[in-house]
Amino acid sequence: MGTLFAIADTAVAIIKSPLVTPFRIATGQHDELDNVFVRLRSVDGVCGYGEAAVATHITGETVPATLANLQAAAGSLKGRKIEDAEALCRELAPAFAGNHAGLAALEMAILDLASRVGGIPFHQLFPPASPMKPRFSFATDITVVIGSLEEARATARQFAAKGFTAFKIKIGKDEELDLARVLAVREMAPESRLILDANMGFTAQRMLAFLEKLERRGARPVLLEQPVLKQDWEGLTEITASLSGSGTLVCADESVGSLADAKRAIDSNAVSAINIKTMKSGFLEGAEIARLATSHGIPLMLGAMMESALSITASAHLAAALGCFDFVDLDTTFFIKGELSHSPYLDDSGSFDLSAAGPGIGVEPAFPAD
Repeated sequence: MGTLFAIADTAVAIIKSPLVTPFRIATGQHDELDNVFVRLRSVDGVCGYGEAAVATHITGETVPATLANLQAAAGSLKGRKIEDAEALCRELAPAFAGNHAGLAALEMAILDLASRVGGIPFHQLFPPASPMKPRFSFATDITVVIGSLEEARATARQFAAKGFTAFKIKIGKDEELDLARVLAVREMAPESRLILDANMGFTAQRMLAFLEKLERRGARPVLLEQPVLKQDWEGLTEITASLSGSGTLVCADESVGSLADAKRAIDSNAVSAINIKTMKSGFLEGAEIARLATSHGIPLMLGAMMESALSITASAHLAAALGCFDFVDLDTTFFIKGELSHSPYLDDSGSFDLSAAGPGIGVEPAFPAD
């Protein structure tokens, strides 16, 4: 990350976009994309872009606080000459304690600018997670949000027809309806992998009983994500122990937002998989979590909040570079209307291909003043 550049000006703005349908989970919902974007421009006119996807109902962060943090940090960069982009990201990280979505946006913009100035794809900034090799082609799952039985059936039918082979079903609001929705997805896409995401909506006992009901109907998920409250490490450990050898991984999401959380999860055998999101940990710490988990043989998912094509594509670069993700959940562009839904490396079947990626992330969002 040693390409020299100087930052001439910066811009930070809230950019909104309508959704195809509300994105509903057990703890709340998004009705529109309402994210904070940052742009850094070099003295040579090259721009780097970042995005903060704020999920207040999950992390407690807010759009106004994220906007203020990014305005302050970006403003401090005007006129600075930068040679080590990673060192700059680490220097600025303490200002974003408790606002990791803002940190992710700033890291994204700095690293995007550095890779554009250097004429290399964003993914080349991240070495593979040992002993893995870069993997430039992979597919995302598609999320079936909380909703009616018919909505679940229609989503599964629609995306199975497009070629999706993994469905992530949100559960945790109504157990009987959830059971019917999971079975409906299995019926519409019988050869697909099923992932269940409870978003903290169960207790350990209720979760195990729910899985037993599914098992009796011949439906076994390959992965169960965050079944209990994020601080319920006992519950996570109980479910993980109960499902050992069953073929279902228990994945921490909300419980692991930092490298310290990941160490605790691994050392205590609380889970058998970890979901990394750049909006939880930033890019640099997210990569550290991935390397730690890989060194311990822990399977990984790479997920997202309600992110546009900019952030989703940046995460796809990270997945390609590290080469260690067993599950990819980078599907939110399929829920967004308009230009912010378009990633140049993602097709309609959910397949990413970054083998011929150009410099930077490859997405340039329009700012309100442009």
